[in-house]
Amino acid sequence: MSSLARPTHGRMIGGVCAALARRFDTSATTMRVIFVLSCLLPGPQFLLYIALWILLPSEDKAARTAW
Repeated sequence: MSSLARPTHGRMIGGVCAALARRFDTSATTMRVIFVLSCLLPGPQFLLYIALWILLPSEDKAARTAW
């Protein structure tokens, strides 16, 4: 498993689904479909997406701060 950072290439809005797809070794399209389907269920999916967008570092920033 790779580190959890939003990629600079291949992201649509914030890169959260692309980061999760890379982390769990699946395609970004699959992760996006799962997210859209989960929005049909009640819950705080959009708030979680926004929180991950804020909390996950961008890939270029993560590379600069790596030891």
